[in-house]
Amino acid sequence: MRADQPGSYRLRIDLVSEHASPLAAIGGVDAGGQNVHVAALAAGLAARGHEVTVHTRRDDATLPERVVVQDGYDVVHVPAGPAEPLPKDDLLPHMPEFARVLRHRWAAARPDVVHAHFWMSGLASVEASAGLVAPVPVLQTFHALGSVKRRHQGAADPSPAERIELERGLCREVSHVVATCTDEVFELRRLGLPTDRVSIVPCGVDTAVFTPDGPVAPRGQRKRLLVLGRLVERKGQDDAVRALRAVPDAELVVVGGPPADAVDGDPEVRRLRAIAAEEGVADRLVFAGSVARDDVPAWVRSADVVLAVPWYEPFGITPLEAMACGRPVVATAVGGLQDSVVDGVTGVLVPPRDPAALGQALAALLADDRRRAAFGAAGVRRARDRYRWSRVVADTDTVYRQVLARRRPVEIAR
Repeated sequence: MRADQPGSYRLRIDLVSEHASPLAAIGGVDAGGQNVHVAALAAGLAARGHEVTVHTRRDDATLPERVVVQDGYDVVHVPAGPAEPLPKDDLLPHMPEFARVLRHRWAAARPDVVHAHFWMSGLASVEASAGLVAPVPVLQTFHALGSVKRRHQGAADPSPAERIELERGLCREVSHVVATCTDEVFELRRLGLPTDRVSIVPCGVDTAVFTPDGPVAPRGQRKRLLVLGRLVERKGQDDAVRALRAVPDAELVVVGGPPADAVDGDPEVRRLRAIAAEEGVADRLVFAGSVARDDVPAWVRSADVVLAVPWYEPFGITPLEAMACGRPVVATAVGGLQDSVVDGVTGVLVPPRDPAALGQALAALLADDRRRAAFGAAGVRRARDRYRWSRVVADTDTVYRQVLARRRPVEIAR
């Protein structure tokens, strides 16, 4: 039900996304699925009639304080720390300043509900709300949990040392947690979150943009495997490179990372090329670099199989985009990928960090045209039924109203 229809009411909703601006270019080290999620959620909520503002950190001195986005919501750039790009793991010392700005703004124009994205946004939102005469309910989506990251990356985890305990505290302090998959709920329970204060709402995909029909990126005669996303080690691109030995008739195209003209100087690209040389597959590894968001569907359509093979993954939107375009997915059985990819129906799940198992799965799938077509058709149906943004936004809206109903039994007509 739209917020402007009879029997409903318009909400003032503030989204807080301290490092992931909905206006950012996608594909950098700290710009990926969260940026897409926040942008789509803000646009969808605005389309339902709500007043939506996204608060994100100012990382460029030339940015205006407020940007009115064509999709119907505003982006406010919060001064917190130097007005320059900083790694997200360096932002924690600036969160008290971020919270002070939020508190000042919310005291002047109080939102009905705040939805924080990422743990540091939650810290700033809870602190800002607590300083108000009438605190605002704060909902939290973590997008990634420090406990999971530490488990998989160990000493290589660059997160602040106190992250896990701060996330444990957020589980006590926020009004509700919006988790993106069933695996995350299990992890949250280990942090002490009661099951009655968490709801699962997955990430989504724009099924009007990601479709089976449309432009296709150029390709040659080889079968094409596609990896899409940031070039960071935990995404498992090295396992995909090693798996190429099992499919000698296929190329691996990596979309993401720096712009195409800067690919050769990227340290992760050099590392992956060195692995490819060791494996004897260097001639079949292609780096496309970052591409415009509007061009992503064409690249997905150009693939015979789309790979999503991280060591761990809080959710992962690449499989959704692939399924919506009618492409089969081979993914590691981790995190949210276990929810989105139905093994044997829309794709194949393999163990993480196992290039041999990945290669076997790819060889079998590339050799079976009918199976790939069946997986692709099932993926389209699943993406449109479960993961279209209109449903994700509606489910999120429902959670907001459930939280507000517990705090305010009588609806206030606006």
